Amino acid sequence: MTLDGLTIGAAARIIAVDWGALASDEAKRLQALGIDEGAEVELAHRGVFAGRDPLALRIGRMTVALRRSHARAITVAALG
Repeated sequence: MTLDGLTIGAAARIIAVDWGALASDEAKRLQALGIDEGAEVELAHRGVFAGRDPLALRIGRMTVALRRSHARAITVAALG
């Protein structure tokens, strides 16, 4: 499943990222924030705008805003 398919409060581990689906500057930003294979994440919130953007993602002690289109490039496996 991709990250945008998680329910709010669900924890998951990133198992793959389609870096080719992202612009290189966007990919570098996500990697700098720790969004990469093996990272444990939790979907904290969905936005209220059309398409439910942005998504709020907890990774470690950070909360990161992420576009839904970027979340579709991230494959996750649910934890627990």
